[in-house]
Amino acid sequence: MTQAFFRSLNTVVRPLVRAGFGSPAPLSPGAVVVETTGRRSGVARQVPLLAWHNGCHVFVSTVRDDSQWVRNLEADPKARVWLNGKPWPVHSTVFRTPVGTVARLELDPAEKAA
Repeated sequence: MTQAFFRSLNTVVRPLVRAGFGSPAPLSPGAVVVETTGRRSGVARQVPLLAWHNGCHVFVSTVRDDSQWVRNLEADPKARVWLNGKPWPVHSTVFRTPVGTVARLELDPAEKAA
């Protein structure tokens, strides 16, 4: 039931966040959409997440150890993040801890996606 609720919520929130609503200002929290490649399907997967933007890095986290977006980033660290309404290619590094998981998404301003 929880998974179905979040899927429904994401279908409403995702387009708004991709358009730039709620994007984090530098050194503040906000919302982004992270696009990963499905590790089994190879299909692009997009999920809106709360994030922290600091310079050329965006940090996203979860306390759920079974989040599929985390597993997808671990399988393929290349991803995209929508920040301020624009897609950016990123390289991710995932850090798992006993209290949660953090993914650091490194923006490459020289290679902004179209």
